Amino acid sequence: MIIQEKRMKISQTFRTDSVPQGPKSALRGVIQRLGLTLLACTLTIGAAEAQQAAPPIDGVIGKLQSFDGKSLDVMTPAGAVHVAVKEPLTTYKQIPSDLSHVATAPYIGVASTEQADGKQVAKQIFIFPPELRGAAEGSVLTDPPGATSHSRMTNGTVSRPSHSRMTNGTVQKSGGTTLVVNYQDGSQTISVPPNVPVTEVAPQQVTFSPGDVVYATTEKLRDGTLVTDKIFQFVPAAASN
Repeated sequence: MIIQEKRMKISQTFRTDSVPQGPKSALRGVIQRLGLTLLACTLTIGAAEAQQAAPPIDGVIGKLQSFDGKSLDVMTPAGAVHVAVKEPLTTYKQIPSDLSHVATAPYIGVASTEQADGKQVAKQIFIFPPELRGAAEGSVLTDPPGATSHSRMTNGTVSRPSHSRMTNGTVQKSGGTTLVVNYQDGSQTISVPPNVPVTEVAPQQVTFSPGDVVYATTEKLRDGTLVTDKIFQFVPAAASN
């Protein structure tokens, strides 16, 4: 008799589980599905933000003193810097482009001059490839000692405007003739003339000569040696014309 009662209880349990779910169970299922959807959206947004972020790339810029394929010496404002070459070496040159490509560029540089009213006016724009994103990020003066005019180089990444602090620069088009370049420590508003030269920095074979202005990305080894596997030959707008 006891065995039969146990069988009846087990049978009733299975019958209870097999009946259609009530309103509470259905609501619980909807909430669970909604939670999974929100989690998927969060992961997608997080992945997109991770793709936008790019750490600054260390490097040296200055006039090339010597280059033998295995190392180069660059005269910078702080003095001469010796950099060893790590294979495979990629060299970069400038090819003509235009303003229509700036909005979708992964990273740009703007050379500008300061006017009497304090406004910055672009004299050249560089579109960098994705692998150079983060190179020389920020805004620095490029005046030689004793210069009477003020020139500036501002680098940043192309991104949507954000009200939060960015770890990398952003650039947004404003009014059609102005670029607002945001970077980690501030921003620059730069007026862009309609005929400003725009060049794309692209991987190409380069023959370097003493006196060339170059930018070399650098990595510091444990023994203090600087090494590079990317060198960009910088050609100012006046020279490129």
